[in-house]
Amino acid sequence: MERIICLIIGYVFGLFQTAYFYGKAHGIDIRQHGSGNSGTTNALRVLGTKAGLIVFAGDCIKCILAVVVARLVFGGSHGDMIYLLCIYAAAGAILGHNFPFYMGFKGGKGIAATAGLILSLHPYFIPMGVILFFGSFAITHYVSLGSLLVYAGLMIEIVICGQTGVFGDMTQVQLYEMYGVAAILTVMAYWKHRENIGRLLRGEERKTYLFKKNKVD
Repeated sequence: MERIICLIIGYVFGLFQTAYFYGKAHGIDIRQHGSGNSGTTNALRVLGTKAGLIVFAGDCIKCILAVVVARLVFGGSHGDMIYLLCIYAAAGAILGHNFPFYMGFKGGKGIAATAGLILSLHPYFIPMGVILFFGSFAITHYVSLGSLLVYAGLMIEIVICGQTGVFGDMTQVQLYEMYGVAAILTVMAYWKHRENIGRLLRGEERKTYLFKKNKVD
């Protein structure tokens, strides 16, 4: 039951579609421009750097808030498995972002929300996430490549941290469950990026720039 509650908490927070609401405030439906995706990269390309940063912050914060609420609700009674419940809350936020019911289940790809997971689950995840994303982005300007590397790194790091006792008193069964949730999120992220992966392999992926005008198809 606790897992379901955390998923619901996360999903409710994830329903706040920052790119969609920001676009509406500026007179457009972000889903009808650029890639049609309601997320940070499309907001950046269509509306500019300021919009991209605001959308990233909003989508990141909603996942952080979901995790904070899960900690407040269950930290006292389920402290031994709080990391597992937190990843369920984060997963709910990512699902709410990717599949908002009131937008026909067409949202974003969940990367900014995943940044919230990285920032809120454990400090150990932050340096690797920053290095993988910003390092690859600085070199290639491919947001999709950085996003995919972050997920691969997150999956590996969760397993390493779990097996080395970083998550405290969780049982091995609970750890396996946590790995399973992380694996599902990783598979979903790669599936959401399947077109990007194809373009990367063909050398046709669009580059994104923070401080100069981006080409919008």
